[in-house]
Amino acid sequence: MESEMNCNVSNMWNSKMPEGLDFEISHHPLTMKQVVNLIVTMERFKGSASPMSTEFRDEDLLNMMLDSIVEEEIVFDCYSAPPLQISWTGEEQCCMTDSEKRSVVRVQNSMELHAVMLQGGTDLKKVLLNMSTYLHPSPSVEGRTVALGIKGTNLYLSCCMDGDAPTLHLEAVENKSLLTGSGTSISSDSDMVRFLFYRQDTGVNFSTLMSVAYPNWYISTAPHDNKPLTMCLETTDHSQIFSIQEEAEH
Repeated sequence: MESEMNCNVSNMWNSKMPEGLDFEISHHPLTMKQVVNLIVTMERFKGSASPMSTEFRDEDLLNMMLDSIVEEEIVFDCYSAPPLQISWTGEEQCCMTDSEKRSVVRVQNSMELHAVMLQGGTDLKKVLLNMSTYLHPSPSVEGRTVALGIKGTNLYLSCCMDGDAPTLHLEAVENKSLLTGSGTSISSDSDMVRFLFYRQDTGVNFSTLMSVAYPNWYISTAPHDNKPLTMCLETTDHSQIFSIQEEAEH
């Protein structure tokens, strides 16, 4: 069957070949590109102005076929997607206690928040927080995106790299509209992301607060009383679980 097919194909092309030349196909072309190259080459044979002699060399045929190669060109469109916009959706007033029932308080005349077991007659008072909530457009985000500001001030919790590890700070924001208000949005690639945390609820009234800028780093309290809030990895012995209670606005 194969010899019959080769013969038929050879006869089909022989009638169009210049005198003195013979062309034989010994196997089927493997690709459409090879078929196209073959057809283009044969058309050049047919269109030759002068008959080709029997001295036509293999090198001449090779040059003609190389000139007829059909090249494939693949074009990739390269572009970068615009950064995600994290949009403000609302605000609520709340207070926090850690898993040891210690309240979050601000040390007087300082920029530190401590976890303290409050007792009667103490001068330290738990802080009230304005928790702004945001809509994060990424489908991979688990939990709500929030910013935490101390009520009655322009101070917000932020997470910034200090040395070789992220640290927690109280930072003054001169223009509060950068974080709150209808129409406010924060670009996912801006430095304002340092004020954002993922609030992930782990049970009834229990939540963790993970930095958006530094994943797997959580707002934490130390094992001992009256120590500053810090940023810690989940694997440490610090407590990352808080009870967040909504407070009625006064």
